[in-house]
Amino acid sequence: MEIVLGLLTFVGLYAAEHYSYILFHCLAELFSVVIASAIFVIAWNTRKIADNHFFLFVGVAFLFIGAVDLLHTFAYKGMDVFEGYGANLPTQLWITARYLESLSLLVAPVFLRRKPKIYAVFAAYSLAVGLLLLSLFVFRSFPDCFVDGVGLTPFKIASEYVVCAILVAAIAVLRKNRELLDGYVVKLLSASMIITILSELSFTLYIDVYGLFNMLGHYLKVVSFYLIYKAVIEKGLTQPYTTIFRDLKRSETLLQQSREEQRIIFDSDPSWIYYKNRDNQFVRVNQSFADIMG
Repeated sequence: MEIVLGLLTFVGLYAAEHYSYILFHCLAELFSVVIASAIFVIAWNTRKIADNHFFLFVGVAFLFIGAVDLLHTFAYKGMDVFEGYGANLPTQLWITARYLESLSLLVAPVFLRRKPKIYAVFAAYSLAVGLLLLSLFVFRSFPDCFVDGVGLTPFKIASEYVVCAILVAAIAVLRKNRELLDGYVVKLLSASMIITILSELSFTLYIDVYGLFNMLGHYLKVVSFYLIYKAVIEKGLTQPYTTIFRDLKRSETLLQQSREEQRIIFDSDPSWIYYKNRDNQFVRVNQSFADIMG
């Protein structure tokens, strides 16, 4: 069913792209915005009971990433929401969102071992995104990323390679801490970042915002966010003990192992060992005592 739905999604995006590239772009971007918002909603509403702070940090980060991606969608050439900016503004917003995404994924494994001060995290992201948006919409000091008739600027191309390098580092840090996360989740997140790297490489090659490599990059972004959906949302809802309550599950497993070890020691002791309650009734005996008493 997943394969069928995936194929239908790509057929639908392909049909939309042939009908209107702007429609295709909106659908592809809104797909990622919805997933980013859902990650935040789940992480935020389980913050008081969850013991996995990695996903809480990722949830807050993706709220801001989704917001910038939504602005990128509205700013895209042909949408005519922001007058007088052309194709440069959406490209600037794109690279802003990718810097946020890659740096957030690089930092996130820190919170596998410590609890974030979540309101401080909120404040830091609000300040960073606020300053970036001011540089784009008010001061217009953000470096140009696209020049009509010329294509991508050296800053934009260099930034894509920097984002790729950050994502490679993020994969390495995540895999270094893989014992603290479910193995399947680590694989999905790593695969998502690899697909994002391929997407960013594709975005270094286009000269037309409606061109082939731009379209390919958006297809790859859809796949990347689908893998994040599988890792965080689907896995978190269907098997919360392996994601949101990872530490609790590990503690329960260790406790069960400890009890089993105690039982083996208890029954292997040749001495007679038993417990009685206050009514002088046997409540537990070891195997040696049971054998002697028949």
